[in-house]
Amino acid sequence: MPGSASAEGPAADLVAGWVYGRSVARRVALPVADHGGWRVDTASPSEVCRYIFADPTPDVAALARAVTQPRIWIKVCCEDSALAACLPSDWTLAPTCWMMVGEGSVDEATLPAGYRTNVVRDGACVEVSIFAPDGSLAASGHAAEAGGAFVYDRIVTDAAHRRRGLGRAMMHLLSAQRQSADAKPVLVATDAGRALYESLGWRVHRPYASAVIPDAAA
Repeated sequence: MPGSASAEGPAADLVAGWVYGRSVARRVALPVADHGGWRVDTASPSEVCRYIFADPTPDVAALARAVTQPRIWIKVCCEDSALAACLPSDWTLAPTCWMMVGEGSVDEATLPAGYRTNVVRDGACVEVSIFAPDGSLAASGHAAEAGGAFVYDRIVTDAAHRRRGLGRAMMHLLSAQRQSADAKPVLVATDAGRALYESLGWRVHRPYASAVIPDAAA
């Protein structure tokens, strides 16, 4: 797992574990130390790369001044206002997300009648699917155990199947795949997801602010 020049301490270790585990879960390039944080070269149509920082350090401001093209994201575990203070005027903030941590496993949840599950493990990666009675995909989720963290990722329930306990069941099925008791459960949630995870006993570690230069061609 990569270190970084200026990110140190338990909080930074948690962020580093999440950054590494997320890349493993998504099978994208592993993070490298850069500008005191971590850079992930995602190279997707919507994103050239992303820089992730545990804190809004002077390195964040220096990087933001150096970046002049769109589709390069800066993401920092801090309030929106703290990231905004580091950015030139041509950057735009995205909706705030939340880095959250869990403790131990998630209690088992009973699926509605007719729903079935499928769990696939490939090395450090786990993919869980929940299928509706008609065979359609009702919910899915991924996780990876790497870098001292057990990272939950891309937890999605189809709109037609919400409020049936599938999110809770998904979290239980994923948590059951954690192999090391020392791997810290961690995820990044939207506002909507935060409510679910808090109901399962998770807590907010820090806000997770993001910004990018808008793409005029988009």
